[in-house]
Amino acid sequence: MSEETVRVGVLSLHNSKETKAILNAVEALGHDPEWLRSENTVVRFEGGQATFTPDVDVIVNRLLLSNTDQPSEELGLAQTLDGIRPMLNDPEATARATHKTAAAARLVEAGLPVPKTIFALSNDQLNSVRDEFDAEAVYKTAIGTHGGGAWKVGTTEPLTARVGKRRAFLQELVGRTGETPRDLRVYVVDDRVVGAMYRSAAESDWRTNVARGGSVEDATDSAPEAVFDLARRAASKIGLDYAGVDLIEGDDTWYVLEVNPTAGFKGLYRATGHSPAPYIARQAIEHAGGSVDPDLVTNLASTLDDSVPSCKPVPAPVRDEESITIGFTEQVVVSGTSGTRTVVAKSDTGATRTSIDLRLAADIGAGPIHTVSHVRSGSAKQSRRRPVVDLVIGIGGQQHTVSANIEDRSHMNHRLLLGRDVLKNYQVDVSRRVEDHAEISDEE
Repeated sequence: MSEETVRVGVLSLHNSKETKAILNAVEALGHDPEWLRSENTVVRFEGGQATFTPDVDVIVNRLLLSNTDQPSEELGLAQTLDGIRPMLNDPEATARATHKTAAAARLVEAGLPVPKTIFALSNDQLNSVRDEFDAEAVYKTAIGTHGGGAWKVGTTEPLTARVGKRRAFLQELVGRTGETPRDLRVYVVDDRVVGAMYRSAAESDWRTNVARGGSVEDATDSAPEAVFDLARRAASKIGLDYAGVDLIEGDDTWYVLEVNPTAGFKGLYRATGHSPAPYIARQAIEHAGGSVDPDLVTNLASTLDDSVPSCKPVPAPVRDEESITIGFTEQVVVSGTSGTRTVVAKSDTGATRTSIDLRLAADIGAGPIHTVSHVRSGSAKQSRRRPVVDLVIGIGGQQHTVSANIEDRSHMNHRLLLGRDVLKNYQVDVSRRVEDHAEISDEE
């Protein structure tokens, strides 16, 4: 291998711990990291050549296609750069992994076990297959993350083939009878298992995601080797260079649930004391012809260094005209699974989460309920439990998918309250108000 310094670009438009950790690991291994972001990336096609700055030798793709309202835009960005420099987790494999049924098709083709899944394109067709499942099943959006877009439902409940703008499907509810819901996350880098953990669901929830309070336990030395082989094969068949593979044990066998191209490190590090970041950094460096000290990789993996990297580009000052301002009350479009309404919402910067009136929630088909939040307000000594559903909120042409509290707001002036989960994207002008009569407008 060459002893030359390799320039590793990490393509990431967000500020995740994982992105920072990979960039810091590249630098700690003696090579040059570049954070490819909106602030510093420019692509040129001229003189018969395609180039971009900052120039790198290899790209680590960390775009979160499941977390954006416009996944095709970010997929196109990744494809653009992939056409100029080699990329780990290439765009096509990442898109395939992000869409759950597209991934399932590839896994089944390769002979890998997945839970029984039915994907129908119309409401009538989806509801017509409900009786093929037991009394409960899993209802998922084809694209989702952190357990969002996944609900346990009774198969007598009416379902829709879309949740907001995303298609949905039914899947068998798998698990060991009588046990707390648990799955296995195996992190694979360059066809090697670098760590594994069991994830158990939090109390009152059935999803095991760490982002939703799931507990973790080191499984690197205890999980069956045959299951590790399943994980390696799943990542390979999807076409990913590195991935978090989620598997679950049924009463008779193990199944592959998902293959995540941008799996988080936090839970794995908490469970194992091992970070995948240096292994991904090494994979990128060696892919570009560079070399690293394997002992240094092992040592670095014992720390999750997610401090701000020295290569983070400095953003240009934001001009006032680039900031979008909304009022103390604002006309918004709110969508559920079966309807859309235009209402006047109230802005509340003191509320963490958006809230919707239970009658409005029923009107638009918000649901099904996927968790319960505990809310304390005013001088109340005890918190109140509120069901939580996913909504799509549209403001001035922008859309945001949020998890909103359902509450009885019939005694209040506004049926929708915007919390910081939406308001963080705007400036709020409390002197600006929209007349309440706009709330009678509907959109079919």
